[in-house]
Amino acid sequence: MSPESSRIQLLLTEAAWTRIRPRLGQYGLDIVTVTPSLEFRRDGRALARDLVRPDVVWTSLDCVEAGQLDAVVDRAIHGGRTQWIQLFGAGVDGAIFSTIATSGARLTKTNAPSVSIAEYVVTHAISLIVPVEEQHRLQLAKTWKVTPYREISQTRWTIIGYGAVGYEVTRRVKSFGARVTIVRRTAAPAGIADDCVAADRMTRALSDADVVVLACPLTEETRNIANAGFFGAMKPGAIFINIGRGGLVDEEALRHGLDRNQPGRAVLDVFNEEPLPEDNWLWTHPKVRVTAHTSFSGEGTLLRGDSFFLENLDRFLAGEPLLREVAPHEISRDS
Repeated sequence: MSPESSRIQLLLTEAAWTRIRPRLGQYGLDIVTVTPSLEFRRDGRALARDLVRPDVVWTSLDCVEAGQLDAVVDRAIHGGRTQWIQLFGAGVDGAIFSTIATSGARLTKTNAPSVSIAEYVVTHAISLIVPVEEQHRLQLAKTWKVTPYREISQTRWTIIGYGAVGYEVTRRVKSFGARVTIVRRTAAPAGIADDCVAADRMTRALSDADVVVLACPLTEETRNIANAGFFGAMKPGAIFINIGRGGLVDEEALRHGLDRNQPGRAVLDVFNEEPLPEDNWLWTHPKVRVTAHTSFSGEGTLLRGDSFFLENLDRFLAGEPLLREVAPHEISRDS
């Protein structure tokens, strides 16, 4: 038996290995990396694909951005001994996650993007509540005119979903003194939020809200949750923000809602089809802001992901419960 075969094999990207190498030395692991050209390496030397049989796999954010995810997942599934896979984000919908689930390995998601996403939500909402665009228009016209606006502290927010992102949005909004209602499966207390209602009582929470944020996962139950009835229940002029998944929104129902000012404005970072086709009406609608699934891309996300993985690695090696482990029912089978 070779020394490597007796050690726990960790598969990760070359970029991730470079970042955390000083912190991995204590573990005595068999480290296998994948390069941007999809070559596997051990100790700087090429390693045959059939010798990549990881016990632990880390699909870090750079793994996705560099196009290495499919190669890593292939070895996780076909290596034959993967016990645990640390995922790069909080969402577990889509074909790739269904495929990963078939490996029988434990899956953990991460809260690393939640700070970045929360700041995206709050920044866009504030820039729409405070008349920034109008103030800039007046500047260009050299017009001296006062622009009254509603204070953030006077607004009501409804956040649908109370995972890591929902919590971080709530924490930031509460610092302004806004009132926050959480909508989730049950009406159990939701920490620092002012109120929490079950999903079947959502209509009242929508009718009172100045800002509605979709931050729930995409599942069979939540697909098209933002439908005609949803927008019809919204307060006229309210702001709608989706940073969950595109499949949460019936885009035609949104278009009709915008036509009657329910909502008054929409901020969309995720879409049913990505990249968003050039001929999609959302690009040019005057009440819609489109961003290219970018809310997670704050400069701190990558390093928070590193720290989260290392904390879970400590737990895995010690036989302790893993943080943010994914239950089977959380994985959407939809592609």
